Amino acid sequence: MPVRILVADDHQVVRTGLRALLESKTGWQVCAEAANGREAVEKAGQLKPDVAVLDIGMPLLNGVEATRQIRKLSPQTEILILTMHDSELLIQEVLGAGAHGYILKDDADRNLVAAVDALRRHKPYLSSRVSESVSNPAGSDGSSFSPSSRSRLTPREREVLQLLAEGKSNKEVAGILGISVKTAETHRANIMLKLDFHSVTELVRYAVRNKIIQG
Repeated sequence: MPVRILVADDHQVVRTGLRALLESKTGWQVCAEAANGREAVEKAGQLKPDVAVLDIGMPLLNGVEATRQIRKLSPQTEILILTMHDSELLIQEVLGAGAHGYILKDDADRNLVAAVDALRRHKPYLSSRVSESVSNPAGSDGSSFSPSSRSRLTPREREVLQLLAEGKSNKEVAGILGISVKTAETHRANIMLKLDFHSVTELVRYAVRNKIIQG
């Protein structure tokens, strides 16, 4: 049986490069590509790939939340996170969401095949640079990350938070999530209350600082 892999990244050129690297391995096949987190979850639920390679900074649904949803829909799918960030706390949240692999994008040419090979055998894989950053409590990029505040939000509130930070209106959020506008407004109010925010600007800054969206 071939190793079936889902590749999700919002940049076509990145997806093309990842596909070329992965399909250079005999018996491996990229069964689907996705340009955002929601598409990745949908295709993973349909196709049940062996491994999903996810960019952490995807639009509509970031890699952390996509990981959580894919693991529920397809528990046997192993997830490899690709990112430019090596913050220890971000790594911990990704692993806590259910991913078993984490490599940096600029190491992908050296580590991608080894990572997918490990994950298809259900073995975890962290690239060496990521492993080093885990031993540094501050995170090697000096980033600020507050999992305690994010953990106060429900999964749906985290989805709404990302969409609002991307500039979506309450009506657009409702349409994307399949909920009523009133429910979207309620989620927004709860987010602002829990995080003690008084403006959308504060929400956007928080989302960028915590790698929920790209700055």
